[in-house]
Amino acid sequence: MKKSLVAVDLNDLTAKAIAHYWQTRTSQKKRQETSGKADQGLRSAVTGGAQMDGFIDLFTELIVNAGIAERFIFRKKAVELPGFFRPTKEWDLLVIRENTLLVAIEAKSQVGPSFGNNFNNRTEEAMGSALDLWTAYRDGAYLASPQPFLGYFFMLEDCDASNNPVKVREPHFKVFPEFVGASYGRRYELFCRKLVLERHYTAAAFITSTESEGRQGEYVTPADDLSIDRFARTLVGHLAAFA
Repeated sequence: MKKSLVAVDLNDLTAKAIAHYWQTRTSQKKRQETSGKADQGLRSAVTGGAQMDGFIDLFTELIVNAGIAERFIFRKKAVELPGFFRPTKEWDLLVIRENTLLVAIEAKSQVGPSFGNNFNNRTEEAMGSALDLWTAYRDGAYLASPQPFLGYFFMLEDCDASNNPVKVREPHFKVFPEFVGASYGRRYELFCRKLVLERHYTAAAFITSTESEGRQGEYVTPADDLSIDRFARTLVGHLAAFA
């Protein structure tokens, strides 16, 4: 191991990833608008991809510093894993060494103005991916791999629409009290925490950032238990046995 459990400057790497996200998103949108082929609404800034590359770089550096050679890290290519309910699922980052699955990470984000339907889509996607992986793991899809690290990272735009209280409908039964009047930011925080509490994911990280301050790499960690630091330490600790 290195001098410390996490031998990288997490604050610096996260700031760079945040700045990359917003700068890439803006440039993609401008490029599509200039070409006259912009997608409907703000979708043009989402379908271009590459916004999350800075965070994938961050996770890659963590893994390499934990003693895993970069040739065992897969991103963009060869990122499919077999599933139980579907043939395959693409992950944002995988670590596979000698036919052993060590790590699978999802890195997602959401910006306004429409948070409602996208929140449901994001949560259902994350839960479904975890269920599919663990069920396939149970049935030996990943050969003799020990239990892998399954990570979920989420960045949310910090804006009025994500911070305002959201009403819930209760036509038949009461929702759990923590959801009453919770903003979408609070809902995502609860969601990420529950993913770990229910052991669907080994670790989860949740941060928020405004578009204006995000270009300078600024961000907020709403909850300590969902910090990038804790996520990183759990990931590195898992890999210590394989370094």
